[in-house]
Formats: sequence, C-alpha cells, structure tokens
Amino acid sequence: MSTGNSSNTAPIGPRPVVAGLPHYAAGKAPLPVPGLQSYKLSSNENPLPPLPAVLEAIAAQTAVNRYPDPQSAVLCQAVADHLGVPFADVVAGAGSLGALNQILAAFAGQNEDGSQDEVLYAWRSFEAYPISVGLSGARSVQVPLRPDGTHDLAAMAAAVTPRTKVVLLCTPNNPTGPALDAAQTEDFIAALPSGVLVVVDEAYREFVRSDSAVDGLELYRRHPNVVLLRTFSKAHGLAGLRVGYSLSRPGVSEHLRAAAVPFAVSTVAAHAAAASLAHVAEVVERVQSLVAERTKVVAGLAGLGWDIPDAQGNFVWLPLGVDSAGFAALAGEHGLSVRAFAGEGVRVTIGEPEANARFLALCASSTKVPRRS
Repeated sequence: MSTGNSSNTAPIGPRPVVAGLPHYAAGKAPLPVPGLQSYKLSSNENPLPPLPAVLEAIAAQTAVNRYPDPQSAVLCQAVADHLGVPFADVVAGAGSLGALNQILAAFAGQNEDGSQDEVLYAWRSFEAYPISVGLSGARSVQVPLRPDGTHDLAAMAAAVTPRTKVVLLCTPNNPTGPALDAAQTEDFIAALPSGVLVVVDEAYREFVRSDSAVDGLELYRRHPNVVLLRTFSKAHGLAGLRVGYSLSRPGVSEHLRAAAVPFAVSTVAAHAAAASLAHVAEVVERVQSLVAERTKVVAGLAGLGWDIPDAQGNFVWLPLGVDSAGFAALAGEHGLSVRAFAGEGVRVTIGEPEANARFLALCASSTKVPRRS
C-alpha cells in the first residue's frame, strides 16, 4: 500500500469560485472599557430576550437525542395559521439565509453547458448575498443603490437578461435602511419576465412603519413568481436558534423542499418560533418599544445635522465613507461595537436605551459628520 510521495502531491484547494468569494464579517462583540457598560450594536440583534413563554417552550424540548422533523411541521403550521396561507406554501430554513440558500440551490447555478445563471440584486445590500450566489454556481449582477440608500428599480429592470433567474429585493435594505415602495415594486415585477423568480427578503418587516412600504405577503398573494423570506432572528429575538422560512406557491415550494438541507431547523428552534407566534401580541409590543427608540435616535441625529437614509429596520446607517473605520474605532473606545463597511458607512443597531443615548452623545461630539448643507 502506497503512503504517497509528498514531492508529487498537489496542494489541496477549493473550487476556483471559493477563492474569489468575499468573507462574511460578523458583527464583533464590544471590548471592555473601564468604568463603562459595553453594548453590542453591530449585528442587528434584538437586545431583548425571548418571551417567557418561548423560554418555557425551549426548556420543554428535551429529546435532543432525536432528529428533528425534516419538514418542521410544527413551525410551518404555526406560520400558515398566523399568516392565513396554505401549509404547503411554507418551507422552513435555518434563518432566512438558510431559506435563501435553498432557493438558489433550486433555481440558480451553473448549467450543463457550463453557462451561469444570473442573480440580480442591489448593492450594497445584505453581505451574504454574493457569497450565497457564488457558492450556488450562479453569477452575481449587482446594481448600485441610489445615493439615498434605496434600490434603483429602473436600473435593476434594465439589467435583466435572458440569463437572469432570480432577483433579490432586500426590504428594508440591510445595511442602509429604506424599505421598497409598494407601487414602484409592483411596476418592477410587472416589467420582469414571468419566469424570473423575485425573492422579497423581509428580515426586518416587523420594524417598518412607512405607509408606502411594500408588503411581501401581498406580493406573494398576487404574483406566482414571488418568494417571501422572513426570519425569527430579529423581531422575535431568536437569532441564536437559526430559524426562518420562505413562502411561495406550490409550483415553487415543492422544489424548495427538494433542495432543503435535511434537519436544518432543530426541534428546539421550531417549537420556540411557534411559541413566539402564539404570543405575537407581546412580540409586537416589544418591537414597538424598539421602534420608539429608533425614532429617538433618528430625531437626535437629525437635530445634530446628520443626513442619513430613511431607517425602517432596527438600525441606522451613517454614510461616513472614508471616515467609517475611524468612527467605528471611536465608538469602540466608548464601549459601543458598531459595524463599519470600509469606505462606505457604519451601521448601528438600535439597542438598549442607555446604548442609544451614548451613541447619540458620541455623534454630537464627532467631527466626522455627513451634514446637510
């Protein structure tokens, strides 16, 4: 039996696409600062713990020696009942990102002749998009945002080609914050070929307060080529359990089930999410408290002369450009971890009232301010 010859051994390497993928940069925990309580405002997490009833549901799931239900029937039925949709239209995923990966695996990639499908999305948007698209074998087509942080739907429609298989719409857009306009989105979808799948990523839907904002649920009801993505990570405070879902017509959902990762959603996560939906009025109350904090932060920034995009998620976007890294470092010195996107801006999660007040105080003292003229 040969043991191999190290001099003739080729290096172990990944597929070529992997080398070119951007790296996902998760929000960092805050560093300790003497005399200060530190706060993490870098990952758009809900600063509030899950509801007591949800914690009870988590504690009740003790059979972790058994595999979970591969269909996550408890979760899917709870979602179907809550939204008033058919059970067959709901497909569980490990967070909305897991659900997105199932969509890409089923509908976009590299074809038998070596050609690549195209996945179209605005940029900057959720930084996992180019990673997921690249790993699927498809080609990313990124259309720049408008200066105000909104999707340029006209430019996106113009970028559609016969190879376009999927369009991703992030609303509210992460990290800039604006939500898509309902009428404009309807016109955009109407302009697309019917064979193009439109994925409406509504991870922050519960925080939206704009009267003109698009409603992904209504889009799904009206358009058979629309897939809705939602998650329990943000409003429900279950980010650590990785549970979300997609919503689509049977002609789409059946293929998503075929592409789904087996047992992706744990029994604990499924029951926790179902319990949170059973107490959704309390979730809504908590979300409103965060929206109220967001309103204070936005008003405070406006009073300081800061010019920021419309904030419809649980975060605000500071378009600081080349000063982004410096502002993030300064925030760290004050016990606040924020998420800097080098050369572009800083995303700051709405956190505890004390954290939000300290953030505003920091902005008041900063000389690096995108001020209105």
